[in-house]
Amino acid sequence: MLQLLDAADGRLVGEEDAALAVAKDELVQAVDDGDAVWPSLNLAPYFTFGRLRPLHTNAVIFAFAGNGMFAAIYYSSQRLLKARMFSDLLSNIHFWGWQLIIVAAAVTLPLGFTQGKEYAELEWPIDLAITVVWVVFAVNFFGTLARRRERHLYVALWFYIATIITVAILHIFNNLVIPAGPFKSYSIYAGVQDAFMQWWYGHNAVAFFLTTPFLGLMYYFLPKAADRPVFSYRLSILHFWSLVFLYIWAGPHHLHYTALPAWASTLGMIFSVMLWMPSWGGMINGLLTLRGAWDKVAEDPVLKFFVVAITFYGMSTFEGPMLSVKSVNALSHYTNWNIAHVHGGALGWVGFMVFGMVYWLVPRLYQAPLYSLRLASTHFWISTIGIVLYVVSLWAAGITEGLMWRAFDDTGRLQFPDFVETSVRIAPMYWVRMLGGSLYITGTLIGIYNVYKTWAARPAVYALAEVEVPVPTWRRPRPAASDQRALRPEAEAPAHWHRRWEGLPMVFSVLVGLAVVVASLFEILPTFLIGDNVPRIAAVRPYRPLELYGRDIYIREGCYNCHSQMVRPFVDETVRYGEYSKPGEFVYDHPFQWGSRRIGPDIHREGGKRNHVWHWHHFRDPRATSKGSVMPAYPHLFSDRIDWGEIQDRVDAMAMLGTPYSKAALDDAPGQARAQAEQIAAELAAQGGPTGVADREVIALIAYLQRLGTDITQRAAAEQAAPGGK
Repeated sequence: MLQLLDAADGRLVGEEDAALAVAKDELVQAVDDGDAVWPSLNLAPYFTFGRLRPLHTNAVIFAFAGNGMFAAIYYSSQRLLKARMFSDLLSNIHFWGWQLIIVAAAVTLPLGFTQGKEYAELEWPIDLAITVVWVVFAVNFFGTLARRRERHLYVALWFYIATIITVAILHIFNNLVIPAGPFKSYSIYAGVQDAFMQWWYGHNAVAFFLTTPFLGLMYYFLPKAADRPVFSYRLSILHFWSLVFLYIWAGPHHLHYTALPAWASTLGMIFSVMLWMPSWGGMINGLLTLRGAWDKVAEDPVLKFFVVAITFYGMSTFEGPMLSVKSVNALSHYTNWNIAHVHGGALGWVGFMVFGMVYWLVPRLYQAPLYSLRLASTHFWISTIGIVLYVVSLWAAGITEGLMWRAFDDTGRLQFPDFVETSVRIAPMYWVRMLGGSLYITGTLIGIYNVYKTWAARPAVYALAEVEVPVPTWRRPRPAASDQRALRPEAEAPAHWHRRWEGLPMVFSVLVGLAVVVASLFEILPTFLIGDNVPRIAAVRPYRPLELYGRDIYIREGCYNCHSQMVRPFVDETVRYGEYSKPGEFVYDHPFQWGSRRIGPDIHREGGKRNHVWHWHHFRDPRATSKGSVMPAYPHLFSDRIDWGEIQDRVDAMAMLGTPYSKAALDDAPGQARAQAEQIAAELAAQGGPTGVADREVIALIAYLQRLGTDITQRAAAEQAAPGGK
């Protein structure tokens, strides 16, 4: 049998292993030749994956879903409440203010202005603008609620109320920062606590920005399109209150096996699993609303979109609780399986609900028949096939990643020690993903054309219908007590308990707010206020000024979108990356950088593993140091110079957050940064690198990377070197 020496670890391998090695080399060469992926499409500095990915997520959530949500709320609320919006001026401020926020995101994120927190990347001036616009929206909505002519609050309105209240709470408390410049800030939370707050926000942004308002949309537009009443009022009540109370607990399940206390992530898992039942109750309520109307579904593209959307809602709300279970999460976390899950909800549930609403609204708004039912059906089928291909390919990619990362061979070694091997293996699945996404976008473009042609056929003058809504009896002056007795029916049926709440919108809103706040505090208070819940490590010290500046470059470039900084206590991770991460290592991380996905390897123990010149060449051409890498090159880091004047403000801001900087750093942070930069540049030159580069941004980034994880490793080395070392 053919025997050869494996250069990776010096072991003897057989003929079968040799064939696998050849296959790997062929796949890697395909990557290098551009046959599988195109890293060169990352156009640095503004259009690299790290900068575009947060723009993509913000566009999907806040631009696409946000505008769809607002359209649904403005249209349906006026009809359900039998009243015009409280203020046309506030409506206009809300609309234009939100569009300006979207434009600001589209400009600032590619420029690298980011907080580095998922779904909350926008910097503090834009966050303030979001707060103002959201308050305008809330005043307009609740003002309309106060002047309503319909006492009963229909179920869709419950979900709108929950959305407005909860998103306000989430946005404010997750985005508390200390500014360090016009577009630079640091979170007031650090490490473990910042991670908890981020996923308390992140998961519930999905819950209350991408779920509850679109459930309200479902409860209004689905019965309208089907011409059927909602299947069950009682099931609506159970669905609503269960979601409002349970959802808010679930966020920590994103942090299983991390430095977050296990009780918090376990609690998140328990409530996530509990969420499955009410979520499917809502799905069943929606689908059974179509009872007796299935023949109409086969003909009406609006109902087709709604049926598939609700099906994706059911799928996502089953998959989410499943992924929160620790044993499943251990396989799925940091993989493309999570990406499949998120896109099934965003594009399948939210996207198809918006498409169905638009096709239902457009003929009524433009007073013209839809241009083409055939094109609407074509849009439906192309986008449905697209989203199925998209999700299935990423399921396959995610499971492949999880299994390859944890695989050991018969000798007890990692079967795939090189992270790039996994990236190469899933490249074909990315092609399928691209095909599915292209089909989905193609369907959307067909829909836009259909809407445009309908708009083009609108009448020259719209017919204005005047509707006279009488003053409801409950708003008329109360008659005298004797007259009330005379007018009261002999056998007046007692009102359902929930109906009484619906007649008191202020009470209803307060109850929603209490459900959210109480559930949040049960997790937040133990994490933040009961003793020192983050054990301190004496060896862990603050980032030096140059390292802090390099960390800011790391965040600016969006490196956290591909690399995690959290070694979980799994055998495969400790073998591949080093000692597992401890809570006390992150006490000076504002914000935390644990990541949610690994397109590249974890780098929490990166410090000292490679010399400076390796990092220099890696940033200039990643494929020169890591064959098959899909990482973009960063040529601007070699030409852009460190802004020494900004460093002092950043150190001062961190000091305001309690970071124990020395008097020397507080007096002359730029001087300390220059000294460290000169030292690294000299070491780089001694290793065969260039000279005269101490003022380049890449030097600051190298300083940061070489620091990662070294507090722990240096302490361990010192203990081993001490007399009678451990």
